[in-house]
Amino acid sequence: MDRTGADDDIPIVDAHQHFWDPVSNSIPWLSGPPLPAFRWGDYTAIRRPYLPADYRRDSAGHRVVATVHVETEWNPADPLGETRWLEALADRHGVPTVLVGQAWLDRADVAEVLAGQARSPLMRGIRHKPTSAADPRDARRGAPGSMDDEVWRAGYALLARHGLHFELQTPWWHLDAACDLARDFPTTPIIVNHAGMPTGRDGAARAGWRAAMERLSRHPQVAVKISGIGLRGQPWSLEVNGGVIADVIGIFGAERSMFASNFPVDSLIGPFDTIYTGFKRATAHLPTETRRALFHDTARRLYRMPG
Repeated sequence: MDRTGADDDIPIVDAHQHFWDPVSNSIPWLSGPPLPAFRWGDYTAIRRPYLPADYRRDSAGHRVVATVHVETEWNPADPLGETRWLEALADRHGVPTVLVGQAWLDRADVAEVLAGQARSPLMRGIRHKPTSAADPRDARRGAPGSMDDEVWRAGYALLARHGLHFELQTPWWHLDAACDLARDFPTTPIIVNHAGMPTGRDGAARAGWRAAMERLSRHPQVAVKISGIGLRGQPWSLEVNGGVIADVIGIFGAERSMFASNFPVDSLIGPFDTIYTGFKRATAHLPTETRRALFHDTARRLYRMPG
């Protein structure tokens, strides 16, 4: 069997994917006016329903056995509505397998929302993107809604009560605050989205990202998803992204690293097959048990999947 391409039949737990129907549901960034600044630029192509049949078409040729659905910034007035919609989807189609839900940690209703999310048998964690700066030169500690904000932290403290972990999506220049968060709440697992959002492949940006990830890796309850690592304006390629993949695995190890598609968002920079074939080629030299951890075992364990 060719272990370097799509014919590699390793089982996959896709640790970060999305379903949505912005025609029938309120998802402001998809069903309202387009965002003026989106990470990959023009995202018109994904402002449409994306459902299990679409995902299975995109992932054909790779043995996806389970998925983790991450909240889609559904209407924040009804965060539990997305959970109900996804539970019905899972009942009908068998995916998603588990969920990461929405809760605004600095809102007055956070305790009620977390309790509601925790009632879902599929729920495993919560994502709330903390306030962040668009450029490392503008990064400041202590902004309202940031990981330093005492109101935000009070909401974060409630996650442990419900056995929920935290999904962190923030640019790498805010990972110093994430280190403090991990230090102060050592029993709440953190899963870093999109490899800590590296913005460059060389120079100061690459060095800054790597140093931030190394500091964060010292906290044993922190894991990371290798996804969303493409560069704006460039198609996804192993030549561009292979160094990031190797760095994450080298820093966190296979026991705390996992691959994910971020589909359909990452379809804006490459097909599912290109991205997962790239992951497979990047790890073809590694032992079988290490590769299985990266593609399957680590996600299954951290997301507490049955079987």
